[in-house]
Amino acid sequence: MHLLYVFLTNGSFVLFIFISFVCDGVDGWCARKFNQVSTFGAVLDMVTDRISTACLLVILSQVYRPGMVFLSLLALDIASHWLQMYSTFLLGKASHKDVKDSTNWLFKAYYGNRMFMAYCCVACEVLYITLFLLAQNDSEKLMDVLKSSITEGSPISVLAGLSVFGWAIKQLVNVIQMKTAADICVLHDINKKERP
Repeated sequence: MHLLYVFLTNGSFVLFIFISFVCDGVDGWCARKFNQVSTFGAVLDMVTDRISTACLLVILSQVYRPGMVFLSLLALDIASHWLQMYSTFLLGKASHKDVKDSTNWLFKAYYGNRMFMAYCCVACEVLYITLFLLAQNDSEKLMDVLKSSITEGSPISVLAGLSVFGWAIKQLVNVIQMKTAADICVLHDINKKERP
């Protein structure tokens, strides 16, 4: 009965988020298929991805306690992607996904395999949406909801459980990406100061 109530009250939100994800995927596929890839398109895609993730994380920060968990994830997501884009331009690369020269195997695997990256991104968003659907009021304790959803074994909680691995990989990649990109920015500044 709870699932029916959740769907009726939150179904429109989830439907619009789902349509947004599908359109994002179709847009990228069409751009590659019809050779319409551009720097502006890549930047716009990343910005819209960050905005949609930010909306979900801000909503979750208001629904769950402690809300700082979700706001910290938001800060990590924005900072890592901003630094990655900026360091890409400093290096003169065409794409922020060009990490062939990275020494980190997970970072290369993430950006080097579209299916793996897609799985991690979709798993991350699915986890956030399922957490939204699992909340029953606006001041839930995150750990209490996770514990009760595990004991219930509802389809939504199973979906959340299946998404955790991809979500965790994406967060780890965000940390690697932020560190790697920050190092590039620092090296750029050092080299700039050493030039006469």
